[in-house]
Amino acid sequence: MSALPRPELRCRPLAARDLEAVAAIEQDIYEFPWTLGNFRDSLAAGYSCWAGVADGALAGYAIMMIGAGEAHLLNLSVAAPFQRRGFGRDLLVHLMGVARSYGARVLLLEVRPSNRAARALYAGFGFEQVGARRDYYPAREGREDALLLSHPL
Repeated sequence: MSALPRPELRCRPLAARDLEAVAAIEQDIYEFPWTLGNFRDSLAAGYSCWAGVADGALAGYAIMMIGAGEAHLLNLSVAAPFQRRGFGRDLLVHLMGVARSYGARVLLLEVRPSNRAARALYAGFGFEQVGARRDYYPAREGREDALLLSHPL
């Protein structure tokens, strides 16, 4: 029995033409997704916005702010058909390189305590919890706290 090779993830800057597809993936994978407007605003603000493409398809995307020696990961998402195949790791490695190239010394992010897959990804890279943000995320019954994670670059 032979395993099919995993396609390579190619990261390129996210473009306005990608936003409809990004918003559709976001709607598909999250109960409380970012809006198309959130993505448009991120591009307009000049955030570091990336598309991850595998086999010609949009496999994932990431949005990061960089400034004052810090990078802040705002959104890192992988489309459902590409999940659990290492593409989240690939995107994160790419983002860390971009952040370093801009002189960032630390990467910060928030994650839901209930998002086990994301927490495992970040733990595998050595992210450490440095705080919490009370009632940060919308949830089915009210709000959910966010864990604030940090990783030195």
